[in-house]
Amino acid sequence: MATLILVRHGRSTANTSGVLAGRMPGVALDERGAAQAAALPGRLAGVPLAAAVSSPLQRCQETLRPLLDARPDLPLHVEERISECDYGDWSGRKLAELSDDPLMEVVQAHASAAAFPGGESMRAMQNRAVEAVRDWNARIEAEHGEDATYVMCSHGDIVKSIVADALGLHLDLFQRIHVDPCSVTVIRYTRLRPFLLRLGDTGDFAGLVPREAPDSSGAAEVGGGAGAP
Repeated sequence: MATLILVRHGRSTANTSGVLAGRMPGVALDERGAAQAAALPGRLAGVPLAAAVSSPLQRCQETLRPLLDARPDLPLHVEERISECDYGDWSGRKLAELSDDPLMEVVQAHASAAAFPGGESMRAMQNRAVEAVRDWNARIEAEHGEDATYVMCSHGDIVKSIVADALGLHLDLFQRIHVDPCSVTVIRYTRLRPFLLRLGDTGDFAGLVPREAPDSSGAAEVGGGAGAP
């Protein structure tokens, strides 16, 4: 079956302002995010790609734009099912403000039971994203052969939920996975099982440098966080 290159979108204006963007319109890449996107063609140089698939949201399509410009023959497909989680009433709010909401504890420790008021459940989010990947795997293999590779650009929680499925992890454990902006995750699907070849690869180890005020809470960054400062 196909090999999937999952790219989380580059750093966005919402990431740097600490806002949970969700599906809000007009959320673009910030200056660093644009630079991350510009570096993507070089990072994937030499990798044959059969297609590019994107979330419909602006920040994902901006992330793929330099890659598409570098490879004008690469077709782009927009896939609604890999759009960001619908955070409902949480969308557009500061993450610092949401940290005290009782639902946040459920999101962190029991994600399969978490449902956002006015939005969707995290279980539904994972189900639609995994279904989209399976459908695209079958389509890419049928059109390009079982050794074909394609790239898909989506969002932090979507990428993490797809990785959890590939590893056979329960959704309640998916917050243990972390993917930085514009990180590359690679999953090779086979008839019997998927293989995780790369996870959250940015080639940048700045995020491993100890912070002056480390977060000792153990909480995951809902939406994926802004990456290294």
